[in-house]
Amino acid sequence: MPSKEEVKILIMREGLTVQKLAAMLEEKTGKHYTQRSLQNKISLSSLNFDEVETIAELLGYEIKIEKIK
Repeated sequence: MPSKEEVKILIMREGLTVQKLAAMLEEKTGKHYTQRSLQNKISLSSLNFDEVETIAELLGYEIKIEKIK
């Protein structure tokens, strides 16, 4: 599943808005995020791995990479 779909699912699962998540990201990273900029990154699949990892961490999840068997 593409990362943008995963992020959308996590936002919905946690009952957040993109605006609230943008504020959380800004507080955690010190980088400027707005609702619009984050929504654009999600829609365009332009979130980098560090951003996806930070979002997962903020929402209480971890990303695992496992070798395919």
